[in-house]
Amino acid sequence: MSQDAGTDSGSDDTTGAAGDYRALVRSSLDDPEGFWGAAAQELTWIHPPKTVLKDRAPFYDWFPDGVLNVCYNALDRHVIDGRADQLALIYDSPVTGTQRSYTYAELLDEVARFAGVLRDLGVSKGDRVVVYLPMIPEAVITMLACARIGAVHSVVFGGFAPAELAARIEDAEPVVVVSASCGVEPTRVVEYKPMLDEALRRSSHQPQHCVIVQREQALAELGETDLEWSQLMRPGAIAPAECVKILATDPLYVLYTSGTTGKPKGIVRDSGGYAVALRWSMSNLYDVQPGETWFCGSDVGWVVGHSYIVYAPLLTGATTILYEGKPVGTPDAGAYWRLIQDYGAVAAFTAPTAIRAIKKVDPDAALLAGYDTSSLRTLFLAGERLDPDTWEWATQALGVPVVDNWWQTETGWPITINPVGITLLPIKPGSSGPATVGYDVQVLDPSGQPTEPGVEGAICIRQPLPPGTLPTLWRDDERYVSSYLSAFPGYYLTGDGGYVDEDGYVFVMGRTDDVLNVAGHRLSTGSLEEALAGHPSVAECAVIGIRDALKGQVPRALVVLKAGIQLDEAGTAALQAELVDRVRAEVGAVAALRQVDVVDGLPKTRSGKILRKTMRQIADGDEAVVPSTIEDVSVLDGLRGVLSGPDRSS
Repeated sequence: MSQDAGTDSGSDDTTGAAGDYRALVRSSLDDPEGFWGAAAQELTWIHPPKTVLKDRAPFYDWFPDGVLNVCYNALDRHVIDGRADQLALIYDSPVTGTQRSYTYAELLDEVARFAGVLRDLGVSKGDRVVVYLPMIPEAVITMLACARIGAVHSVVFGGFAPAELAARIEDAEPVVVVSASCGVEPTRVVEYKPMLDEALRRSSHQPQHCVIVQREQALAELGETDLEWSQLMRPGAIAPAECVKILATDPLYVLYTSGTTGKPKGIVRDSGGYAVALRWSMSNLYDVQPGETWFCGSDVGWVVGHSYIVYAPLLTGATTILYEGKPVGTPDAGAYWRLIQDYGAVAAFTAPTAIRAIKKVDPDAALLAGYDTSSLRTLFLAGERLDPDTWEWATQALGVPVVDNWWQTETGWPITINPVGITLLPIKPGSSGPATVGYDVQVLDPSGQPTEPGVEGAICIRQPLPPGTLPTLWRDDERYVSSYLSAFPGYYLTGDGGYVDEDGYVFVMGRTDDVLNVAGHRLSTGSLEEALAGHPSVAECAVIGIRDALKGQVPRALVVLKAGIQLDEAGTAALQAELVDRVRAEVGAVAALRQVDVVDGLPKTRSGKILRKTMRQIADGDEAVVPSTIEDVSVLDGLRGVLSGPDRSS
């Protein structure tokens, strides 16, 4: 793999590499059966598939006659093949001062025994298990134990409010819920058991049992149907469970994401297609090979945690780091660099928000100098748009390629990325890279016609989607079609807007409802935010479109300053004027940006997405929908007065 973090200027050798990769992507689209049939050979099958792709348009089945077990592929086969003593899972928890490691043999033992526990509690193939746990090893063990016996796990982010947890319990109808007495945050302990009890009180469905991991930071009072993890997992207390045979099309998990109707959408993940796609992606896209160590700074409650903390690294035979902490504050902005140093991670994956948080606290990367991060080959960022300023800061600080990638809960793995494990293509700041193998990405205008290069539109994917993507929604084929497939027949609607340039690089400019319409001119929030973020005083920013009687909408900017920058009233006014001028110079006068507010923080989901829609609703005086995934509601509360205050744009 080339280590040259080139820019879009290109060169003769990278032009050749780009052409080769385009040819590979084209082959995956022209002959999906051949491409993915070959990729499937990286797994161990009980009955290898004879059929690679079954067309039931608008539905598609990958490897429909194949039989395998995902847990066997993640653990057993590595133990059999000589990796028994290699580390599989490293648990690092600065919030509790705990570190613990599991070899492949040790993790297999834990998983097989807890799979036996679930089996003896009445969980069988096809049954659901809701997982409501913090970032502790028991979360990974439970997920893999479900996969071992063919149960369908549904992980709910630890600490979710009772109403949201209840909605997921009602929809999934679990036989067992696995939870903990508490989660540990940098400044507080969050008791989970009372929230679980309240969720069950609200739910019409009642699980047969709740298994509770007791943590010393806050012990839970157990009820009649509650069982304690440590008691169930006593040595010799349970016979371990063997792997069961699973059809490739059987669901591995259901992961809920927010829906426009208020009812969460249950994204279904199949077993075989997902395992094939993740195994292929780990080596070819992320350049992580068997035996290497990888750090993904996400949470198992999110799709990134499912795919790249748990399944992809273990299917590969790599070592994965499970981190119970934050990018800053546990104890400082050097936390990620310590993990890379201490465990020799060759690659890291986190959200741009995490890097912006580090940059805000440590703008000169002074803490990085205290750690040896020489093992790191690549930093991957995803979860929201990566602005060029954040990309440049991370690239300069780390001295390695910083690679954007774009995908969704629905797709399960990257739609676009620079394929580092195949070849490092020229990096174009602001782009998440070219389309990945298997994804026929098209930008469509409102009539459904492809746009010209550089022209924005709705980013769509021509069907069939590749393996690993959602085959449907949980028990709701009709909603799957209406939500994703009805806008442009034959295409999956991503809900994101952007454009593709002449080299095939995709530029995702934001959700389609983040597109501004200023006096008939369509502008993406991403282009305005890119201009603002380039100012040396700005740590992060957000642009929203607010209603205007004359122009339809006008943009309004909210900016957070870098740590240590203190401005008086005159200094703030000067900065606001500079930012307005930057947008005018880089985007054009048509952007009509007049109002810039300097704020202490931006409201975000726990996965780092900025709540632009919610802020826009407040500014417009509408009833604001605050998603259950909000990280800190006090940040939004602190902005209400700013957003609903007088318009100072005139």
